[in-house]
Amino acid sequence: MRAGAGAAMTTVLLLGPCAVAAASSTSVDRISVTGNGSTLSGTDGGGGGSLSWLHNFDPDSIVTLGGEHQKLGPTHWNFGSLTGAVTRTIGDGRYTFSGEAHEGTGEDGVHPFKYHIDAAGVTGTYFHRLSTLLEYRYIDVETTHGHLPKFQLAYLWTPHWLTTVSYSQSAGGNLGTRLTALRVDHYSPVVNLMAGGVYGQASATIIQVFFNSPGHILREGYVGASKTFARRTEVSLTGDFQNLSGTKRTTVTLGFIFRLGSLGAQH
Repeated sequence: MRAGAGAAMTTVLLLGPCAVAAASSTSVDRISVTGNGSTLSGTDGGGGGSLSWLHNFDPDSIVTLGGEHQKLGPTHWNFGSLTGAVTRTIGDGRYTFSGEAHEGTGEDGVHPFKYHIDAAGVTGTYFHRLSTLLEYRYIDVETTHGHLPKFQLAYLWTPHWLTTVSYSQSAGGNLGTRLTALRVDHYSPVVNLMAGGVYGQASATIIQVFFNSPGHILREGYVGASKTFARRTEVSLTGDFQNLSGTKRTTVTLGFIFRLGSLGAQH
């Protein structure tokens, strides 16, 4: 998962509201491949891609291991990622405990820099409709570092409509970030759709634009769609537009998830 401003990261996968529980009752392996192209004000843009292995030990536990390469203008960076999540029923709710780590290096055209992001979160789901997320993220990328807590609230109005709102505010360091986000998902047997936006103050590093200009106003909008073919391959396409106080970036991402092995029994 990239440390971007909102939900529209280059690795966005438009899964349904019960994505983890949709796995087979036995272990499942999948391969995720993404590719993206970007434009950026004053540069020739860039692009990149990622390759990940996803493994469900059971319907309530998943681990992902992958790597990613990105280039934007004169800057390029590479990092490896390890993420995991476990869901348990406690009382009347279901709680998902998740963690992630991203480690790598890059170069801004002149100087090398390190890329280090850690995160941990707890999501509680109640009445199969309402969910809350508390997340802590530590970012240390190029000359920017600090802590970014986030609170998120989501409500599944019907089996087809999900609304998510979130608020993030940095603490310590020089991230200088305060972001409010809204996302709407629509699920159907034919295609899953999503759209959302982000507004607030953000460091350029938060949206993966590497120049030292903290504290600018970010306006972001994104749309996306995904479709599953033969219960084995999911294809997603997202478009993301960001305006950071006049510096504009547009990214289009195409993603594939390939299921390995037999389909097995489904929930």
